[in-house]
Amino acid sequence: MEENMMLATVEDTVEYHLFLIPDESKDPEKRREILEKYIERIMTQFAPMLAPYIWQNQPFNLKYKPGKGGVPAHMYGMTKFGDNIEDEWFIVYLIKQITKEFPELVARIEDNDGEFLLIEAADFLPKWLDPDNSANRVFFHHGELCIIPVPRKSETVSWLPATPPTIPQALTIISAHPEKVLVSESIRAAVSRRIRGYPEKIQASLHRAHCFLPAGVAVVLKQRPRLVAAAVQAFYLRDPVDLRACRVFKTFLPETQIMTSVTFTKCLYAQLAQQRFVPDRRSGYGLPPPSHPQYRAHELGMKLAHGFEILCSKCSPHFLNTKKSLVTTSPLWASFLESLKKNDYFKGLIEGSAQYQERLEMAKNYFQLSVNRPESSLAMSPGEEILTILQTVPFDTEELKKEEADLPPEDDDQWLELSPDQLDQLLQEAAGTKESQPISKKEEEQSYDLTQVTDSMKAFISKVSTHKGAELPRDPCEAPITFDTDSFLNYFDKILGPKTQDSDSDDLDEEDFEYLDSDDDMDLETQEPGEEASLKGTLDSLKSYMAQMDQELAHTSIGKSFMTRKQVNKEPSSQTNSNNSDEEDSGARDSVMAPVDVDLNLVSNILESYSSQAGLAGPASNLLQSMGVQLPDNSDHKPQASR
Repeated sequence: MEENMMLATVEDTVEYHLFLIPDESKDPEKRREILEKYIERIMTQFAPMLAPYIWQNQPFNLKYKPGKGGVPAHMYGMTKFGDNIEDEWFIVYLIKQITKEFPELVARIEDNDGEFLLIEAADFLPKWLDPDNSANRVFFHHGELCIIPVPRKSETVSWLPATPPTIPQALTIISAHPEKVLVSESIRAAVSRRIRGYPEKIQASLHRAHCFLPAGVAVVLKQRPRLVAAAVQAFYLRDPVDLRACRVFKTFLPETQIMTSVTFTKCLYAQLAQQRFVPDRRSGYGLPPPSHPQYRAHELGMKLAHGFEILCSKCSPHFLNTKKSLVTTSPLWASFLESLKKNDYFKGLIEGSAQYQERLEMAKNYFQLSVNRPESSLAMSPGEEILTILQTVPFDTEELKKEEADLPPEDDDQWLELSPDQLDQLLQEAAGTKESQPISKKEEEQSYDLTQVTDSMKAFISKVSTHKGAELPRDPCEAPITFDTDSFLNYFDKILGPKTQDSDSDDLDEEDFEYLDSDDDMDLETQEPGEEASLKGTLDSLKSYMAQMDQELAHTSIGKSFMTRKQVNKEPSSQTNSNNSDEEDSGARDSVMAPVDVDLNLVSNILESYSSQAGLAGPASNLLQSMGVQLPDNSDHKPQASR
C-alpha cells in the first residue's frame, strides 16, 4: 500500500532578538510596556507583507522576553522553518528591514548552525574571525550588518574588550561607534545577494495548482489558505497510526469532491507532488489512469485530503465544549485592528465588501498566529481550527461546483524536473558566480587557458596551512606565482644539518611554519666552517642517493608515467617495432634523466581525473571549483562502440 513512508526529522529553527538602544528605562514594568508597544508597531507595519505569507511550519512572531543573566529585556522570536530554507532568509530580510525602519533597534539572528550569516559570507570574512570568538559580535543596525572587531595584540582600543563582548557591551559599542563596526562591502554583498528580490520574491515562491478536493477542504482553504502547509506536513510526515485514521474517512467524504484552485509554496507543492502514494481501497478515494488529462489534480487532491483528515483525527471529539479563545474575543484584537486601519492595511476598501472581508480574514489569521500568544494553551491546533470552520461557515457543494468554470489557470510545474544545465545555473546563481552575459560553449572552449589550472594549483600548494585546514587562494590570477629555490634549499639545509638530527621532520612547530612563510633567507656564510662542511657533505650524499634511485627507476615503467621536456619536443612515432627495443632500452636512461615537465604532468593528470568523473562530483572538480577554476566539458571524448 505504502511505497514511500516518510519519517519525521529534526526541524531547523531560527531565533531572532531585537534590543532597544539606548534603553534608559530602569523600571521593569515600564521597559516591558515600551517593548510591547514596539512589538505592536512592528507587527502592524509589516502586516501587509506577513499576513498573506504561507509559512512551512511556524510564522514570524515577536514577544516580550524579560532580562536574564546579564541579557537585558528585549523582543524575541523563534520560527521552525523545516525544509523551506526560504522562510529563514525571508526572516533575515524582515530583521534587516525592521532595523532600517526603527534605527533605535539592534538585532541579532542565529539558527541551529549558529552565526549562519557568517557562513554565507565565509569567503570574505577577516582571518581573525572564527566560531570561537564570534559570540555576540554579529548584529543588524540601521539595516546594515555589523561585526564588532577584536583588538590586535599589538594595540589596545579603549572601546573594544579583549574577550568576546557581553550583550550590554555590544549594544554600547554599536551605539557609540556605528561606522567602525560596519562590515566590508564584500560581506554585505554576500548577505544581500541571498535576500535579493524580496518582497517581490514572495509571489515567485508560490505555485498555484488545480486540485480535486472534498468541498469541506475547499471551504477551509478559502477561509485559511495557510492551513495548506499543516495539511501537507501531516501527509508528508505520516506514520502508520495516521494512515489508520484514513482507512475510512469520517470528515472529508470522497463523494463531495469538486475541482478548485489551491495556492502552495513551491516547497510544499514539491513535497506533495513528488511522493508516491496509493490510498487504501476502503477510504473511497481512487485515481483515474495516469493518461487522464486531470490525473495530477486528482492525485494532489487525494493526498491533500489525507493530510486534512489526519489533522482532524488528532482532535478530541469534545474540543468544541472547551473554552478555546477566538480571535475577536482577545483584548488585543480591537487595538490591533485599529492599528491596521491607521497603517492603511485595507487599502481604502469598503467595509463589508468581498475584498475587505478577505483581507480581514487574513488579518485574523495573522493575528492568531503571530500576535495573540500562539504558545497559549487556549490557542487552537490546526485540526481544531479546521473543525471549527466546518461547523461555523455554511457552504453549498452545488454552488462550489459552479465555480469550477471560473478557476484561474494553474502554474506550470516544469521547474520540478530541472535539466543538469538548469540545475548548474541555479547553483551558480545561488553562489553568486553566474556571469551576466554567459558565453557560448564554443567560445568558452576557444578562450579557455589551461595555465589557470597550473597557476591555481601552485598558489594552493604555496599556502602555509595550519591544523585548522588548507587555505585556498582567493584569486589565483591576482599575482604571479614565484618560487624561491634558494630559500627552499636553505630550509632543508636547516632540517638536515647536525643541529636538527634529533628532531622529527614531521613535527614542525609553529616557528618552523613562520620561517617558511617569511622572506628572510638563511645565510650560510655566517655558519662555522665545520658546520658548512657538514651541510655540504649531507647535500652531496643526498644527490648521490637520488642519482642511484634515478638509475634504478630507468629500468622500470614508472618513468613512462611522466612526460619529460624531451618527450614533448619529440615528434610522436606512428608505429613501434619490436626490433628497436634495444634502442629504447639504451635511451631509457636519457629519457628518465631528462627534466620532467611539471606543468604538463599536472594538467594532464587533473584533466584525466576530471574526465573520469563523467560529470559527477569528484576530487578534481571540487578542488578546482573551490579555487575558482571552471573547466569546460570534454567535447573530444567520444564513447567507444561496444563490440
